Amino acid sequence: MNSCETRPTTGAEPADRADSPLAVQFLRYLVVGGIAFLADFLTLALLTSGCGWHYLHAAAVAFGIGMAITYALSVTWVFKVRVVKSQHVEFLLFALVGLAGLGITQLMLWTLTDGLNLYYLHAKLITAAVVLAWNFVARKLLLFTSPRESGSQEMAQI
Repeated sequence: MNSCETRPTTGAEPADRADSPLAVQFLRYLVVGGIAFLADFLTLALLTSGCGWHYLHAAAVAFGIGMAITYALSVTWVFKVRVVKSQHVEFLLFALVGLAGLGITQLMLWTLTDGLNLYYLHAKLITAAVVLAWNFVARKLLLFTSPRESGSQEMAQI
């Protein structure tokens, strides 16, 4: 196994590799999400108000920065169980969940800002809460649930 691979948890792992309770994971994800949100929110404000970008273009760039921060902190602090062996595949799946979250972000920002005339940064606050919940649930189920928790060994083979 090279340095880019991790081993899925099989249930025979040492106790320190066992996953934290779901509530602890969610609380950690909230902290990680808060850090990523600050980077995302500040980038959005800077690119839109400071650089004159359209808020939807700025939101896409800001979301990418937030996603990179979330990935790095999620795999090092939030989730101990990693189902996918290949870090490249894991990041690709993580990013696909993020792209769905970006779609939700863009749709909600557009609806709240252009449709309901809400200030774009206020719309971002509402949108961020919805997308945080989506991202946690989707990533936990897809990437960070041990086969023994999900009853499946299939993802561990990737």
